[in-house]
Amino acid sequence: MLISLLVVSGALLTVILLRAIITLIHKPSLRGFPGPWYTRVTHYVLKFHTLAGRRMHYVHSLHQRYGSVVRLSPNQLAFCDPDAFVAIHKIGGGFTKTQWYEDFSGGAGGAGIGIGLFAMTDVKKHASRRKLFARAFSAASLRSNCEDVVKEKVEKAVSRIMIEARDTGEADIMKWWMLMASDIIGQLSFGESFELLDSGEKSHHIHVLEAAALGATLQYEMPGILGLLRRIPVPKLNLLVTAPNLVHRYGQAAVLNLLRHSDNRANLFATMLAQSEVVAEKFELTDDDIRKEASNFILAGADTTAITLTYLVWVILKRPGLRVRIEEEVSSPGLEVSDEALERLPLLNAVIEETLRLYGAVPGNLPRKVPEGGVSLGGYAVPEGIEVETQAYSLHRDPNVFPDPLMFDETRWMGKDILKPKSYCPFGAGTRTCAGVHLARMEIRLAAATLFRHCKGLRLSARMNDQMMEPANFFLATPVGKRCDVRF
Repeated sequence: MLISLLVVSGALLTVILLRAIITLIHKPSLRGFPGPWYTRVTHYVLKFHTLAGRRMHYVHSLHQRYGSVVRLSPNQLAFCDPDAFVAIHKIGGGFTKTQWYEDFSGGAGGAGIGIGLFAMTDVKKHASRRKLFARAFSAASLRSNCEDVVKEKVEKAVSRIMIEARDTGEADIMKWWMLMASDIIGQLSFGESFELLDSGEKSHHIHVLEAAALGATLQYEMPGILGLLRRIPVPKLNLLVTAPNLVHRYGQAAVLNLLRHSDNRANLFATMLAQSEVVAEKFELTDDDIRKEASNFILAGADTTAITLTYLVWVILKRPGLRVRIEEEVSSPGLEVSDEALERLPLLNAVIEETLRLYGAVPGNLPRKVPEGGVSLGGYAVPEGIEVETQAYSLHRDPNVFPDPLMFDETRWMGKDILKPKSYCPFGAGTRTCAGVHLARMEIRLAAATLFRHCKGLRLSARMNDQMMEPANFFLATPVGKRCDVRF
């Protein structure tokens, strides 16, 4: 038995070494770039931290040790520098999304969530698709056509939080925000709510959404073991493997719903279809295109908003003085609870920005490929074809940009002359900024204002602690405790 284990271990080590040698021979050299010695020959350490849900923490620790430029693997560099960030993500800069996006979204063998707007690597195709999103997802269109739906779901969610907290002593706001955000994205994108707020339970749909990001990570990082996991009779493991494909099926159902509700002004995909018909020769959307975009929206439109709202409430309740000030601001006499009015509240919006800075839902890597001819970044000549990345987690903790960066300080965003730093990127950057940013901000503003208007004196549960809110990073950054309990 021991001999067999030694043989297998030796074979695996040989494979790793051979792959490292081949990588060194065929990839442009990153000799001279700072980083741990092992990053010269292997990416497996990075892969380990990715699978452990610690990728962004690991990369940040390398920046703290080696500086603003660090080598992650034989073919990957990470930058934590505002000028490099702008150069990499500026419009027309020549940096394109890497194959990682399509592989991560498409899954092994083309299975999975599907390659939509987020994952497209072709610049022209992305620009064409983005134009279809522009009208439906503009702030003006959302306020005109969709705000009433968002308000309805927000009020129902807050009502259910109040009832649960009073009946049982506590309420899990993360659960309710997830149900709310899922109902909103279902109603607005496909004309039919999932009715999760009415059930009040984490349905199979929600468990699928919670598992999808981790499942997609597994499909990308360890495709060889998926078949093995499918054979293990453990429901949670099976869900991790099948979650991306299940989201794919939700997208298929959404296409059918779209056809039944295409005359609804609040139907975002119907608006996109109408726009595509106007310029059909350029931007035609097939049913499969809609299915892919629907699958991506179901995932991106629920988890991200729910996570941000959970952290927002958590940081406010940790500071009773801040909670009282927020309660007073959102309950000001004569204040109209509308997105336009709430956008003018200085304290509420400062707290939102600071929450997005420290606890944004997508704080991890944004990889790009260096254009032909190479570039100069951070004082280094970077060869063409190299993968470079930035991550909001590190950029938002740069002490040169944000003094005392680990302190939650909402005053950073208050004052007439406050300008957002060029490396502030909670929703991405450049042409790849999240298409749903205005909808996300609307949901966050309305939900926070409604909660603190109706739930004065809210407290964190005695069982809550900071360790439960530590973020685990499987593309999204989710609290490891997967809940946040509050009480009156």
